[in-house]
Amino acid sequence: MINRDLYLQKLIHNMWNGEIKVITGIRRCGKSVLLFDLFYNYLLEKGTNDENIIKIELDQRRYYKYRNPITLCEYVESIVLENKNEKFYLFVDEVQLTKKVTDHENGDIDVTIYDMLNELKAYKNLDVYVTGSNSKGLSNDIATEFRGRATQIHVFPMSFEEYYSFIGGDERKALDSYMLYGGMPRVLTIADETEKKEYLASLYSELYVKDIVERNRIEREDILNDILNFLASQIGSLTNPTNIANSITGIKNEKITASMVSNYVKHIIDSFLISEAKRFDVKGKTYFKYPYKYYYTDIGLRNVRLNFRQYDPGHIMENIIYNDLLRRGYNVDVGVISDRTGGKNLQREIDFVVNQADKKIYIQSALRMDNEEKETSELASLMLAKDFFKKVVVRMDISHNYYDDDGIFHCNLIDFLLGKVELF
Repeated sequence: MINRDLYLQKLIHNMWNGEIKVITGIRRCGKSVLLFDLFYNYLLEKGTNDENIIKIELDQRRYYKYRNPITLCEYVESIVLENKNEKFYLFVDEVQLTKKVTDHENGDIDVTIYDMLNELKAYKNLDVYVTGSNSKGLSNDIATEFRGRATQIHVFPMSFEEYYSFIGGDERKALDSYMLYGGMPRVLTIADETEKKEYLASLYSELYVKDIVERNRIEREDILNDILNFLASQIGSLTNPTNIANSITGIKNEKITASMVSNYVKHIIDSFLISEAKRFDVKGKTYFKYPYKYYYTDIGLRNVRLNFRQYDPGHIMENIIYNDLLRRGYNVDVGVISDRTGGKNLQREIDFVVNQADKKIYIQSALRMDNEEKETSELASLMLAKDFFKKVVVRMDISHNYYDDDGIFHCNLIDFLLGKVELF
């Protein structure tokens, strides 16, 4: 079993805090193992009786009846109310699979899982934990549906640090494998490379695409797949719904609207399959409406989407850094800074503007800087910032970390991903 200590410690820290713990993340990223194995084992080790941990896995057939939130609530209440002097834990897996129902006994009122969980939360001897794989049914509703009384813990596919802690060996070989196959936990247990690819392809087509289509009643699955292909080929590149629509229009020889693309992209983001990075004006302190950048939550899923044909280590590296920054809990934007050199008003890009509360750093991702022209290009935007925030270049072509004469910190990619350097 792969340790997920970052997330386990968050669960332990928030035990009995009076709030519902909502564990979100893309399907098959390890949420269920985190809750039903790692956290479950922790509770047992601390003396909790197995009978006091109520487990409901809504994607398992024997638990289908509890997709009715009233039935689920009544079942839990029957246990908790009969043993008021004991403490209980409730684990509900894939809570987005529950259905809205009508309570005919109490005035034909529509009832959701949020209503029922809010009722259960009131019991002082019950600590509630749920997992879910779609932000439309979870993240966007937490503040309103749980009335501000929920703690969200977002789980990502394995970081390189978690990946390497499991497989060990040569760091560079491990990184090469990670950049190709990503960090979905099941991939680590598959030795054959062909089987790895088949597993990732099956996840994509049989799970993620079908989930998006069914949950959002997608009428044009072919357009959805075209958008997924486009986003996979354009990670780390600026784009917008109009550009995507124009590209697909040219392929299909039929008019595809930017509005349709925008809606489909939102559904993809809601499924946690990709993330959207907005552009931030470093000098003007404002956000641009478009274009944005898009990154895959797992680089292996991105690569299999393109049948492993488009292996671009520079953009893959950038995608992995972005995911790692999010995993650490930072707010991450794409930085834009104006350059008026030579009488022209140009916009230069800082790959990531990273914020932690009132602290900020700038990070540039550079696969290699092996000549003066490349070095000047990569460092220009950082130099234009002209402020006192820390500036970092993450590189794959250096064996040790150092500060240059301009105070810019040059950091080896592996050291960065393994947490060997302090950012703040």
